[in-house]
Amino acid sequence: MEDAGGAGGTGAEDVPPTPAEAVAVFGDRLAAAERYVALLAGPGLAQGVIGPREVPRLWARHVLNSAAVGEVLPRDATVVDVGSGAGLPGVPLALARPDLAITLLEPMARRVAWLEHVVAELGLDVTVVRGRAEERETRRQCGESDVVTARAVAPIGRLATWTLPLVRAGGTLAAMKGASAADEVARDLKEIRAAGGAEPRVVRCGVGDAATTVVLVSRSERRGHSPAGGRSRGRKDRARDRSTDV
Repeated sequence: MEDAGGAGGTGAEDVPPTPAEAVAVFGDRLAAAERYVALLAGPGLAQGVIGPREVPRLWARHVLNSAAVGEVLPRDATVVDVGSGAGLPGVPLALARPDLAITLLEPMARRVAWLEHVVAELGLDVTVVRGRAEERETRRQCGESDVVTARAVAPIGRLATWTLPLVRAGGTLAAMKGASAADEVARDLKEIRAAGGAEPRVVRCGVGDAATTVVLVSRSERRGHSPAGGRSRGRKDRARDRSTDV
């Protein structure tokens, strides 16, 4: 991996400045958040994990926007970030909420390599898994978590079908959506319910340019046995598995 200032990347002058609100969001992990933005603006841009038009708005549209989802996540929760891609929202969540036990789930090998590099570079206690939410092996490997997050992965009905089996009974799918989230929920409500989801809630998180719309869907029923032998895997189980997960 090339450094943010190396060949194929952007120089330091191209990295967007740190907004004042980032200090409150990331606290003593602000330096790590700044490094993440530099990685996105440098090697992330060169490798195509983000587009060039996104560089000026990395903080508000991507990093602070993703961290805002933490407002609706319970403390000490296990979280699977489905289709993590550039690490959004999983990496900002890990930086803003170190109490969370986070797994970044991504099907594409080159993006998995990128995520592994980011996790190592930032010194995060985060697991990276290659796979798709709808695959049996992925469900076996990840087990059932308290929360599944997703950003720009699929329509909410299809997303619920794919991801709710990764959520423990009573847990939540937290899907980042756009301004038309309520219309999307109304359109896909039957599909959400068929997947075992309770009545969805549409909430706003964050403020200003970093605000985001999140659709929350609780898993209302258990559909058969969990891949982990019929029980939800807790934080200790997930920590023990980290040495063998990727």
